[in-house]
Amino acid sequence: MNQEGADRLEPHERILIIKPSSLGDIVHALPVLAALREAYPGAHIAWLVATSFVPLLDNHPLLDEVIPFDRRRFGKMLRSPRVARDFLRFVRELRRRRFDLVIDLQGLIRSGFLALASGARTRVGFASAREFAWLFYSRKVRCPTTARHAVDRNLALAAAIGLNCDSPRFPLGLRPEETLAAQELLRREWGRPLESFTAVIPGARWATKRWKLDRIAELIDRLHGEGAPRCVLLGSPEDRPIAERILAECETDVLDLVGKTTLRELVAVISLADRVLCHDSGPMHVAAALDKPLVAIFGPTDPARTGPYSAAAETIATPLDCAACYQRRCWHHSCMEQLEVETVLVKLRDLDRHVLGRGVGSVAER
Repeated sequence: MNQEGADRLEPHERILIIKPSSLGDIVHALPVLAALREAYPGAHIAWLVATSFVPLLDNHPLLDEVIPFDRRRFGKMLRSPRVARDFLRFVRELRRRRFDLVIDLQGLIRSGFLALASGARTRVGFASAREFAWLFYSRKVRCPTTARHAVDRNLALAAAIGLNCDSPRFPLGLRPEETLAAQELLRREWGRPLESFTAVIPGARWATKRWKLDRIAELIDRLHGEGAPRCVLLGSPEDRPIAERILAECETDVLDLVGKTTLRELVAVISLADRVLCHDSGPMHVAAALDKPLVAIFGPTDPARTGPYSAAAETIATPLDCAACYQRRCWHHSCMEQLEVETVLVKLRDLDRHVLGRGVGSVAER
């Protein structure tokens, strides 16, 4: 950190990051955590996160505390006196922790209210926060127009309070024993050691973000036919129907781990992959944070705003007037209908040559 940045730092002993969800958004906030720990090595740093994502941050080496927030349950507090009482109890517990700095990276009315309710004197958030969340902040940060990507916006906020953001890091806190366990999982499920593989992650929360499943199956078969590494399907239990349709279409053997890993195991398996093929999804951001070579397929979303934040990543987006429409439903789905297998295959070959520095066939010959 340069001296000017150090001079701008205010003293803080108890710091709270509010970024409850989603998976990709939490990954985007990790550089702020890294910068905070660098600036305040002795501070107590906590992260308020949705219950479902607690495993991602639990026992993180840069965190002193993870505060679970049951967003789904607390969302019912206006209809349930019992839930309302539990929410008030949660707020009181939050206030008892006596945070002196709160950074709200979510920027919604609920997260803004929690920032205010914490009792922290310094509450930092985006001036452009939605739902009037900015009303709850003591310091509102205006991001430059050049900061289009979510990571760049988070870094702009961090820099505004004097943090060093010159070399952003995405510390996922993956432990050696987790990597070893992932290796054992692959060996057990495949029946023999699997030292080289392509992680294929076919899921995405929006149906419009997903490529045609028969083409994913065709791509897998063609990769295997060219001698590329074995493909491993990864995803959440909600992705099981997608995985089953792909497997039914595939003519070659695929290792199916969809719904068979915990969140931390998913991260560990991705860390072992040679490369990753995915859509705009949370696991895509995990792969980017791990600096894995990856190809991400985009349709209704904009890679400049939500793409993988990594020099080892490539994106594919069909050039259409309606691209990046951010529609969750689409009757024609042209951005995915017009994307051919050969286009993705060429991008993967380019990735092998330019990022991995080898041909597709040589990967299997290691």
